[in-house]
Amino acid sequence: MANIALVVEYDGSRFFGFQKQVDNTRTVQGDLEHALSKFANETINIITAGRTDSGVHAVFQVINFTTSAKRKLYGWICGVNALLSEDIVIHEAVIVPEGFNARYSAISRSYRYYLLQDRVASALLRGRVGTYHLRLDIENMSSAGKYLMGRQDFSSFRASGCQANTAVRDLSHFSLTVKDNLLCFDFTANAFLYHMVRNIVGALVYVGVGKLSVNGFHELIVSKNRIKAPPTFMADGLYLSHVAYKEEYFSYKPRVHIL
Repeated sequence: MANIALVVEYDGSRFFGFQKQVDNTRTVQGDLEHALSKFANETINIITAGRTDSGVHAVFQVINFTTSAKRKLYGWICGVNALLSEDIVIHEAVIVPEGFNARYSAISRSYRYYLLQDRVASALLRGRVGTYHLRLDIENMSSAGKYLMGRQDFSSFRASGCQANTAVRDLSHFSLTVKDNLLCFDFTANAFLYHMVRNIVGALVYVGVGKLSVNGFHELIVSKNRIKAPPTFMADGLYLSHVAYKEEYFSYKPRVHIL
């Protein structure tokens, strides 16, 4: 049995999330397992690094599976891509050690959120970026974001449906960059809670528009109270941008630039 890891990119706007559903609604996992099973001529069940929500995209999703099928590595790319719709693409296939698990072997995960400042939504970027109609105070948003760093309880940004045993996460990187009227938020942590990034972005937007002060943002984190936090922001601009592993397990750098 070979243990194979794949790097997968997808447009999440046409899927009801990554995880397979009991009602057979379209999901990324469902499409991948169907195509992989057809190519391997055996049932393939995949493990994923992160279960993205409905409407969330990925440029660097990692999955792995075991198989007895004898195929060339490139076949797992071109052969399976031929069986997938155009909104899912496999970029890389690697044979990984027996103990590799796309979820539990991951050291960190990174998400990127694109937010367009404009009075009206973009026709060309619809479904690919979030939109906010007012000008935002970037300096205050960046200052507030510094309070996210480190190991702490992120209950204030945890959705009610979250099934994680604890809300404690270690956020090792946050940055906010701006090009013209497009904001780019980058987050890296050991793991993320359900809707965590979207809830953080929503709170930072409140800071940017003056509905929440920088100190108020810090107090929100300390309160560990989701009820006090702003609403969950739209999924459109959220991307799983990278998953990191020990080099002896799996090492591959993203080639795709999102925008």
